[in-house]
Amino acid sequence: MKKLFFFTLSLFLFSTFSVFSQEKNPVIENIQKEAYENSQLEILGHELLDDIGPRLVGTPQMQQAHDWAVAKYKSWGISAENQQWGEWKGWERGITHIDMVYPRIQTLDGTQLAWNPGTSSKGVTAELIVLPEIKDSISFKKWLPNVKGKFVMVAMKQPTGRPDENWKEFATPESFEKMKTEREEQTKVWDENIKRSGYDRRSIIPALEEAGAVGIVDSYWSKGFGVNKIFGARTKKIPSVDIELEDYTMLYRMVEHGDKPKIHVVAESKDLGRVPTFNTIAEIKGTEKPDEYVILSAHFDSWDGGTGATDNGTGTLVMMEAMRILKKVYPNPKRTILVGHWGSEEQGLNGSSSFVADHPEIVSNIQAVFNQDNGTGRVTSINGAGFLQSYDYMSRWLRAVPDTIRKNIETTFPGWPARGGSDNASFVAAGAPAFSLSSLSWNYWNYTWHTNRDTYDKIVFDDVQSNVILTAILAYMASEDDAKTSREQVILPIDDKTGERQTWPTPRVPERKGGM
Repeated sequence: MKKLFFFTLSLFLFSTFSVFSQEKNPVIENIQKEAYENSQLEILGHELLDDIGPRLVGTPQMQQAHDWAVAKYKSWGISAENQQWGEWKGWERGITHIDMVYPRIQTLDGTQLAWNPGTSSKGVTAELIVLPEIKDSISFKKWLPNVKGKFVMVAMKQPTGRPDENWKEFATPESFEKMKTEREEQTKVWDENIKRSGYDRRSIIPALEEAGAVGIVDSYWSKGFGVNKIFGARTKKIPSVDIELEDYTMLYRMVEHGDKPKIHVVAESKDLGRVPTFNTIAEIKGTEKPDEYVILSAHFDSWDGGTGATDNGTGTLVMMEAMRILKKVYPNPKRTILVGHWGSEEQGLNGSSSFVADHPEIVSNIQAVFNQDNGTGRVTSINGAGFLQSYDYMSRWLRAVPDTIRKNIETTFPGWPARGGSDNASFVAAGAPAFSLSSLSWNYWNYTWHTNRDTYDKIVFDDVQSNVILTAILAYMASEDDAKTSREQVILPIDDKTGERQTWPTPRVPERKGGM
């Protein structure tokens, strides 16, 4: 048995270039020249994020984005098509307007949730009510009739709208710790209170609807100034809206103090029935080994609280721009370079896992997959995804990357196999060497990931441009490599919880009829 070593290779502070770099490879030089001197990133970003907007699966905007990408690729001389992999609940977002109308007038910051059943243009006006202190499921059932004809507030009243870093900077240490302790206890009490109802945070929504509530008011704070995470509605006929923390907590306090606040909600939407769902696939055909593949990977869909700029508009832009540049400076690759813009990643990697299931002839001949999906930042981390020999070929390819980019990247080999999180996991589970190009945060998790603030203005184009150069060079190097990449897998460690050896992830079964 081979003795395996997990080790980290840091690419910081390399003082010399490789022989490959010193030879001034003309393709690599031209990749950089085209990226710096003729960048199309900003115009692509405008067209995708401003003109088309968010790309929720099942919406006309998602279809519009697929068609736009195909047209854009064809304008660059790259063959492209939309490949159907399933069907989804069709839905189109309309106008959302939320106002407090009693005891005073104030327009509130909020929006309807995805796939919301919607209201008429006249909207719904009703008093607000909060969940009571619940003794047990029997007492909750006795209380339920109180929701009839009312909007029900289903989120905890946050004790502060300031993010922790703001408290840490300005509060006394004692005050900061006191706030965190009180918030933790309040959250625990809230969760236990809902549990005593006999429901959880999700299942309580249908119970409230069935009891006669006219709408659900939520507030999923993302722990930053003015940011809420926007996901899907769980109601069948009544509207579900998310109101930002500042207004939500005001309304909650008013209910607590007996002010009997009323809100007026207009949340228009269209149910479009069942619609087809797609992946957009484009390729530059290989000349020597056309049946072997280098795949550029980024999910195309998004949630629709913002415009999906950093999740995953930036990953999409990286892959499109890299393909444009490769077609221009490397039009006859040794291996086929394919790009996949996957649908419905947000609901469980459905587009990419469908592609893996539907195209075994491609998956079995993959040289490498490069996936990007965690914000606008420059790539700072790559791990070997659990492939034992990944150090050999990934290190060789990375040595061709300019030091200005490479010095910021830390690599870990052989790494560990991805089990979820993004579309590289779909390929890893099928045994294909797929690597996540992991980015610098730029406060991604709090401020843009699935939030109402994930918009064009949050893009850091210098970092995105760096990622384009990195991706294009990696694709070129993988394509040109004389050797086929090894798929030998690392022996995984013992699971501390079970005492058994961990196993390689298995391919997931995609949801091909979603939301219906």
